[in-house]
Amino acid sequence: MVNELAAFLGAATLIAMVPGPSTVVIVQRAARNGRRAGLATVLGNETGVLAWGLAAALGLSALLIASRVAYDTLRIAGAAVLVWFGLRALWQTRRRRTTTPHAETAENAPAENAPAENAAAGTGGEAEPAGAGRCYRHGLVTSFANPKAGVFAVSFLPQFVPHGAPVPLTLAALSVLWALIDLAWYTPIVWLAGGAGRVLRRPRVRRTLERLSGIVLLGFGLRLATDTN
Repeated sequence: MVNELAAFLGAATLIAMVPGPSTVVIVQRAARNGRRAGLATVLGNETGVLAWGLAAALGLSALLIASRVAYDTLRIAGAAVLVWFGLRALWQTRRRRTTTPHAETAENAPAENAPAENAAAGTGGEAEPAGAGRCYRHGLVTSFANPKAGVFAVSFLPQFVPHGAPVPLTLAALSVLWALIDLAWYTPIVWLAGGAGRVLRRPRVRRTLERLSGIVLLGFGLRLATDTN
């Protein structure tokens, strides 16, 4: 049992470190709306991770492997969600550029605005409020948008079930552990991205960040849509 657990911890940590759509969305939220919003997005994502793991424990994720129609339906739906997120991010950069031209001069404004900026930085620097519920749903939808997570769960988690252990219960426990490892990985990332928010929310830097995240999400969506494996 100890050997399987150690192997699982190492593998799950490496998997958490691999960047994906969730990473882009979490960093984007933390940089744009602050640490609280970033953490809410992480919690939504981990709820999705836990749901995929529990689905594997109940045997539901196996349907994605057994039924090509079910997998393709979720794949196309997930791709559409990621493409929508990417296009929306790109559209927001265009809209901000045309509606807030004065923001460029605000970057080099006199020190009269410094106290307010410093106060914002001290509280996480949230320049654009976003409800925790909305951020949570954003993370949850992003996690559900990738059906490969379900296929991965049903093929990855069973490898670490010790011989003779109750399979559904063990898979459920591993799913919880998987979500906690993901949470431990993303929390410092949110902290760093939220702390850098004062710089990242400057109009020029923010547009670049939004454009980059939009392109990456769009790429993930198109890749998922065209993946027939």
